[in-house]
Amino acid sequence: MRLDKFLKVSRLIKRRTVANDACDASHVSVNGRPAKASYDVKVGDIIEISFGERTTRLRVLDVRDFTAKADAASMYEFIS
Repeated sequence: MRLDKFLKVSRLIKRRTVANDACDASHVSVNGRPAKASYDVKVGDIIEISFGERTTRLRVLDVRDFTAKADAASMYEFIS
């Protein structure tokens, strides 16, 4: 699954176009490297999202095309 779609389906970023723009602006990195929106997300990847002063690190636990809002948080786990 594409990175921008994963960010939208997992509800980390509200819209896919915003996720795509964040990737283009190098606000998203996967496994320590800046990632494009077309990056193929795999289970076990470490994703870092930075907006302003705030940085969020998470590990991908599951990749699904569709998920309910209540189940979206089970697709990843936060890393401190």
